Amino acid sequence: MLIDRDEFNRRIDHIKSQMAEPGIPALLISDNANKYYVTGRVFDGYVYIPLEGPVIFFIRRPVELEGDGVVYIRKPEDIASSIGLNVPEAIGLELDVLPYSTATRLKNIFPESELKNASGVMRRARAVKTPAQIDMIRHSGIKHVHVYSRIQHIFQSGMTDMELQVEIERVSRLEGCLGQFRISGDSMELYMGNVLVGDNADAPSPYDFAMGGAGLDPSLPVGACGTPIKPGNTVMVDMNGNFNGYMTDMTRVFALGEISPLAIEAHKCSIDIHRTFCDMMRPGVLAKDLYAKAEEMVKERGLSAYYMGHRQHAGFIGHGVGIEINELPVIAPRSRDIIAEGNVIALEPKFVIPHTGAVGIENTYAVHDDHVECLTPAPDEISYFDV
Repeated sequence: MLIDRDEFNRRIDHIKSQMAEPGIPALLISDNANKYYVTGRVFDGYVYIPLEGPVIFFIRRPVELEGDGVVYIRKPEDIASSIGLNVPEAIGLELDVLPYSTATRLKNIFPESELKNASGVMRRARAVKTPAQIDMIRHSGIKHVHVYSRIQHIFQSGMTDMELQVEIERVSRLEGCLGQFRISGDSMELYMGNVLVGDNADAPSPYDFAMGGAGLDPSLPVGACGTPIKPGNTVMVDMNGNFNGYMTDMTRVFALGEISPLAIEAHKCSIDIHRTFCDMMRPGVLAKDLYAKAEEMVKERGLSAYYMGHRQHAGFIGHGVGIEINELPVIAPRSRDIIAEGNVIALEPKFVIPHTGAVGIENTYAVHDDHVECLTPAPDEISYFDV
């Protein structure tokens, strides 16, 4: 493990607290994001977590790992002999992400054990961050903000959205960004983030993202598409914040020359929603109530037609973030999630204004018992490039 024993125990306790209700006596974890959560590293193998008994790390590679509970295996079938006679009546697997062939193979290894889907167990456990995890996200936020502070100096007249994005990527990678954008779920792909200029922000995407963009190729239809940055356009920057395996999610808006009053008003509405949520987002609050409050504020200002898209609207305004960019809780109208201390939430009320572009900010917040901490404290207002 690359985390200390106390931190390891806290995370295992989070997992076990979620195993009891669905009646899962043991988990067999294989997903890289979950292995990283448990151990602080990625390896080829499995983590076996029983409600009773020690955690076992079944490892294929790398070969030099040592420590309590480490068992080297050549193939998954070797797991059964290590568990011995303590085969549980049910085993939880991450069936949301596990290939069918792998799940079938594991079922054949434990024919007497019922297979249960433990994806929800892990998502709920990871939704409540420990202080050490929040500190990791806080450090990513510091670097993320520093990268954004340089964007105005990176811009050069005549750039396209892609040329600007490449330069932001360069600065970000030199700052230590890992480049990886971990996303949970099917049909969710992205490379390093989005830079959306003008009406490209209104291009519908097949992905469940707040903002779309046509992209450079139908094989990855999202984000920058080669649009020149012209006076009157907004430039929405939503770039990778993964500097240590834990991510921050942040969006800021830039513009070239004057933009429409409607865009300025919508951007102000986004900032006001953030400020309202900083007062509301406390343990015990229903996520759907937060969504309803934001929707009410948007309607009061007559901005509903532009909210979370114009031609195509996203159905959420916030989401958990951590090892993956789309964790729990989800701020959506039918969400069953309840805000808890330790949640880290990216809030992104955004608008698309035709012929201008996207406006609105996104910040990452940590929910504490009596306050909300902004982990991406960059200036909120629209920044203007020199013409």
